Amino acid sequence: MNSLFSALRRALAPPPHPAEPLYGALTAEVRRPDWYLAGEVPDSFDGRFDVLALVLALATIRLEGEDPAFCAALTERFIADMDGTLRQDGVGDQVVGKHIGRMVAALGGRLGAYRDAGADDAALAEALRRNLWRGAAVPDDAVAWVVAAVRALAARLAATPRDALVAGRIAA
Repeated sequence: MNSLFSALRRALAPPPHPAEPLYGALTAEVRRPDWYLAGEVPDSFDGRFDVLALVLALATIRLEGEDPAFCAALTERFIADMDGTLRQDGVGDQVVGKHIGRMVAALGGRLGAYRDAGADDAALAEALRRNLWRGAAVPDDAVAWVVAAVRALAARLAATPRDALVAGRIAA
């Protein structure tokens, strides 16, 4: 009988979000302690949001010319995650939308800043200081570590074929 209920539950469950595999891989990247230790990004809700926005922006930059529809799906998955996180943290229904709007605007701003920085490490460092550390004093070696980590992740994303990336398999 349990197997019948399990099969029924699986049959009635909504299909997984198409961006779930890549979003899961990106959130695993965000959980790497190096961002918060070597990179000295604040290990807080805001700090983790900023790292998520960074890695999400890198994936979007990688895919935007090749698959803009998937980029939209990836953003939708981010919105659903932020909505759930806010609600879990006790943010009321009436203000969740306003918070989500600010988060999406922040993601868009960061996407533009990181895209504009391109291959210029000094411009990237400036954008990171503004967005990851929000203008707080941070040692140059932490900034240099994050710049190198961003370049390495961008290279891994670039080396990953689209289908593997969408499946959440980022090149090592």
